[in-house]
Amino acid sequence: MSLMVLVALFLCGLAFAVTVFSVMDLVVLVVFTIGAAVCVEGSRRLETQRHAGSSRDLLGAWWFPVVLLLPPVYAFLIPIPIYLLNQQRIRQTLMYRRIFNMVSVGLFGFFVSVAWHWLISGDLMEGLRGSGEVSQWLATLPGLLVAFAGCAVFTLINTLAVALAIRISMRGKRKLPPLWDRESLMVDAVEISMGIVVAVLCNISLFLVPIALPPILLLQRSLLYQQLQNAARTDPKTGLLNAPTWEQEASIEIARARAARHRSAVLIIDIDHFKRVNDTHGHLFGDQVLMGVATTISHHLRQSDLLGRFGGEEFVVLLPGSDVNEAWHAAERLRVEVGCMEIEVDKVKVAVTVSVGLAVVGEHGNDLVELLTAADLALYRAKETGRNRVCLPDGREDGRGPESHGGVGTQAVPESPQGIAEA
Repeated sequence: MSLMVLVALFLCGLAFAVTVFSVMDLVVLVVFTIGAAVCVEGSRRLETQRHAGSSRDLLGAWWFPVVLLLPPVYAFLIPIPIYLLNQQRIRQTLMYRRIFNMVSVGLFGFFVSVAWHWLISGDLMEGLRGSGEVSQWLATLPGLLVAFAGCAVFTLINTLAVALAIRISMRGKRKLPPLWDRESLMVDAVEISMGIVVAVLCNISLFLVPIALPPILLLQRSLLYQQLQNAARTDPKTGLLNAPTWEQEASIEIARARAARHRSAVLIIDIDHFKRVNDTHGHLFGDQVLMGVATTISHHLRQSDLLGRFGGEEFVVLLPGSDVNEAWHAAERLRVEVGCMEIEVDKVKVAVTVSVGLAVVGEHGNDLVELLTAADLALYRAKETGRNRVCLPDGREDGRGPESHGGVGTQAVPESPQGIAEA
């Protein structure tokens, strides 16, 4: 980040030296800043109720016009008041994250603005200073298409930079969602479109800009409402589905499997001696263990599998299409992978183990309640017989896999090796 800040300061100073400032440009900047501030305040009530997850907004609708209409140096200025207002009025976070966002938006906005003005004027120095022919370009279809493409490039580069920073900071602690899905692409397209609409309105008359404020506010509030709905479905500590959401989706999948006469399996995974982990190393470290286990499990499941946090130190997994043998091997794989996971605290590596209870549709139950009851009984057996093992509700405890007794069994494993935290 330090390199980005230095580059941004150098380019800002260079652009500042060659830019001819005008009162009208400053007035336009103030108008766009006020519009962004109104949107921030308008989303405050909803945003303060958001518990977890990264948010998406439509603030680009106010800095895209700065990139297109004003000299490039202003691209560095518009993010500063917006992100400071976010920090004070919406949600306080680590300041270096805000600074990174300011620098990222300012730097990439500057590059796009220089390219835009350079393309219009045909001269690089004019690109740095800002071309005076922007009005004519925004009044033509080719100019609007180029403007849309430029804003799209800015969105792409900025999103990639932020995603890279998040992945570096998380260091594999949590499985991150994909950069784009259908909804996020739609939001980006709406944001760019509204930014160009604001730029066109301002190009006609500055007094027309307030017309764009109500639809932007409405779109942003609907977007934040959708984020609230998503937050209500997920567990804030691990990012997995929470128990009610998992149960709802798992019930639908199990009903579908029974209607099609397909098999499905349910796993209940419990971290062994998790209370001792919290008592020994503290609850913050316990949260890291939860995130580590959640990430390890999610990395070793199929795309069709359904993973959720059931509460406390328990996780639940639905394995669609899996019979006893397939589910048992999947559970054993998860048990081994979690056992190989190590988390460092005070320069001491701590490892944990898990016990797994397994139940299969048609053999141990016909609906979700029966399957969870059977899997919980299997988990109880795993705990009673030494932990760090996979059990079925009706299996023999002889250490053989499910193949040994016609598809039903309990897998016994050696006691926790030295170095595995019994805490």
